Parts: sequence; C-alpha cells; structure tokens
Amino acid sequence: MIKIENFSFQGINGAYSELAGKNIFPEADSLACATFEEMFQTVREGKANVAIVPIENSQAGRVADTQRLIPNSQLKIIGEYFLEIKHCLMGIQGTTLETIKRVHSHEQAIAQCRDNLIRHDKEMKVEADTAGSAKLVSEWNNIEDAAIASELAAQIYNLNIIDSNFQDTSYNVTRFLVMSKDMANYDKDLPNLITTLVFKVRSLPAALYKSLGGFATNQINMTKLESFSVKNTFAQTNFYLDFEGHLDDKPVQNAMEELGFHTERLDILGVYEASKFRQK
Repeated sequence: MIKIENFSFQGINGAYSELAGKNIFPEADSLACATFEEMFQTVREGKANVAIVPIENSQAGRVADTQRLIPNSQLKIIGEYFLEIKHCLMGIQGTTLETIKRVHSHEQAIAQCRDNLIRHDKEMKVEADTAGSAKLVSEWNNIEDAAIASELAAQIYNLNIIDSNFQDTSYNVTRFLVMSKDMANYDKDLPNLITTLVFKVRSLPAALYKSLGGFATNQINMTKLESFSVKNTFAQTNFYLDFEGHLDDKPVQNAMEELGFHTERLDILGVYEASKFRQK
C-alpha cells in the first residue's frame, strides 16, 4: 500500500471512522469532513492520501450513502478494514450510572444499546453522530447527561468511561474501505485478493442470471452482491459485487467477458488484499 501521511473521514474527531483510520495508519494525520462528498473530494484534490469509507455493518447492514456515492467518487479501493465496534457509555467526571437521566448518541448507536438503556430506565436522545454527542456532553458538564461513543471520543473530550461495552449484543462489526486516487498494484499470484466492481445489467429477461453465470462456471467465489438504485428512481438497478480473485487470472477474465455481454455499464472499483478478519 502507498505511504499514507493523512486520511479523511466523515464526522467529527472521535468518530468510529477516525478510530478505524488510526488503527490502520497509526502515524497518519486525520482530516474530519462534514459530509461523505467532502471526504471524497479531499482525496481527489490531494488534501488527503486516502478516505476511510464505512460500507456495511453486521447489525445495521449497508451504508446506503457511501454505496451510492462510491461509483462516481473517481477513487479506487486499495484495502479494507473490519472494526469491532464497542459502544462506550461515558460522562463527565463524577458521572455514574445512577446519576444519568439522559443518554445521547447517533440513532444507530441508540438502537444497538436500546435494551440496556430500557433496562436502566434512561431517556434516549438522538443526536447527529456519536462523537458529536460526546462533545455535547463535555460542553454541558452535567452528570445527568451521558453519551454513547468510541473510546477515542472519550479521550478527545475528556470524558469518563462508565461502561466500555454497552451494546446489547457482543458481535458488532463495521467494514471500512480504504480509497485512493490510484488503483493498487497487487501481483495476481498473491493469495486472498478481492476485486470489487459495480455494474448495470441490460433491461432484458434473465440478464442478471446470465451475467453471473460465468462466475459459477469458472468457480469464482462471490463474497458480496447487492443491488442499489441511483437518483431516487425505479429505473434499471445497479449491482455492487465483490469476488475472490485478480483481474489478470484467466478464470476471472472469462467471467468478466461473460458479465460484459449482459451489462450496460461495468466499472472496476479496485483489487486489494482481503482483511485477515475474514478468516475469523
């Protein structure tokens, strides 16, 4: 992977996306962006080397905004990272579970901690994001208010962690993509490579079935296939596909040729190493 001096992410400092970026690139500087569009733009303009892009969560499913924006971002996927999400309940110094009346966080974090919040009889307050909630609690300086956010957010906003694993279920993982202006150059003989692409099938009967037939006949394992719409219409659907292999592999070339016969549009988003997390 290229030398990374800085990365961009969507959210404010302390967001889970920033935590993921710091885990991948411990020495790199982080650049907070208000929107996903701004995050992609910073990389296109050279203000950041890569963007850290959340693409799906084991509980909440796909991140619709990024999946919609990625095909036209003009960036390429050069890596992936799986972050095990641990929602921390936090407050100012002196806050305890007993003093808390209101808990603030992003709606997804609230939902993922809902059973615990009900069990402890806490009022749920939905905010714009997790790290922003931590910042608000720090500013309010009130032992009756707490936030659900990352350990990094607690460090940044000087909050005390009351419970470091507050979510209702233990398995909560978000998959992030690392995206750059240039495609990564991996040797096709390296094991555990993933290719990602998006395509739009022709408006013909059985077009999707026929387009994917080459992957079956060439014994290529597809690890992800999802449909998504663009421009808020019910027009012909687009598909996001991950599969194991390199574009220079002969079986992959055969499958891609078959796919091309039945598509109106086909864009390669990247070839990159699969995370070791997939082996768990």
